[in-house]
Amino acid sequence: MPKNSQIKRIEVNSYSGYKANERPLNFLLDKKRYEVKEILDQWCGQDHAYFKVLADDGLVYLLKWDRYLDNWFFVKIIDKG
Repeated sequence: MPKNSQIKRIEVNSYSGYKANERPLNFLLDKKRYEVKEILDQWCGQDHAYFKVLADDGLVYLLKWDRYLDNWFFVKIIDKG
């Protein structure tokens, strides 16, 4: 499992409907694939979008999509408590 505050580039499969990368479906982190069970929160800026997601391992992850770079990043694991 990654360190809680280590930002790193990751691979994400996302749903693209009306817009590109509307929401993450699953992501690959440290050679393990996680399915997104629920989007708990999301917020957007001009050049990025953040997604707080519940993964199939029961942990909550904060993911970032950089619109200009078209890259996804793992930001941190969020304590559910």
